[in-house]
Amino acid sequence: MFELGFCTLEDKCPYLKDKRSRIEYKYIENCSKELNGALIRRGWRRFGRYFSRPICEDCNECLSLRILVNEYNFSRSQRRVINKNINTKVLLRTPHLSNEHLFLYDKYHRFMEEKRAWKRYDLSFKQYYNLYIDGFMDFGYELAFYRENKLVCVDLIDILEDGISSIYCFYDPEFSHLSLGKFSLLEELKIAKKMRLNYIYLGYFVKKCQSLSYKADYTPNEILKGTRGLFENELLWEK
Repeated sequence: MFELGFCTLEDKCPYLKDKRSRIEYKYIENCSKELNGALIRRGWRRFGRYFSRPICEDCNECLSLRILVNEYNFSRSQRRVINKNINTKVLLRTPHLSNEHLFLYDKYHRFMEEKRAWKRYDLSFKQYYNLYIDGFMDFGYELAFYRENKLVCVDLIDILEDGISSIYCFYDPEFSHLSLGKFSLLEELKIAKKMRLNYIYLGYFVKKCQSLSYKADYTPNEILKGTRGLFENELLWEK
C-alpha cells in the first residue's frame, strides 16, 4: 500500500459564504475495506483514491453524521416515496462509466446551478473515473435507478464492515416528482437493514447550508465531534 498526504491552501468555503476552508488529503494506492472504514469512522470522505477531511481554522461547522440503521423506522411520507417508485428499477453494481452517466451528471449540475447557485464543474470521462470509480476495490458500488430503461439516478456508495458510506448522488431533474434523492437514501437503508449493518455514513452535516442540512432529518442519528487521524482513537459519536 502506498500513501501520500498533503493539504490545500486556504480558499473560499463551498458551503458557507463568510467562511474560509482548508482540506487535508490522503492518497492511498490500494486501500483495504478495513482502512476505508477506519477513516470513515474518523470523519474522512473518499473520492476515488483520495480521502479528505476539513482542517479549517476557527470553524467546526462540518460535522460527520451517521444514521443508526437498527433504530430507524420509515415514516409515512417515506413510504409514499417508496410507493411512488414502484416502477423504478434499481441495480446494485460496481461503479460504471458511460455517456449516459456523464450526460445525467451534467444535467443535474446545470439544474443545481440554477436552483441553488452551485458552482458547476464540467467533468471529462477521465475526471469522472478519478472521482467516482478509481479505487473502488472490493467495497465501492453504485445504485443505478432506471425508468423504462432510462438511467435517471446514480447513487455512489461504499459498503463497509459496519455500514454504508454514502458518497454522492445525482439524478434527472425531469423526474423530481419521484423524489429520487430521498428514494436513493431509503434504498441504502433497506440494503443496510438486509445486510445487518449498523450505520449509514452520510458525510458532512452543515446546519447553515441548505444542501447539507437535510441530513439531520434522518433520525435517530449520531454526530462525530471533530475528525481524527488514524492514530487518534478517541472517537466521540453523540446522538
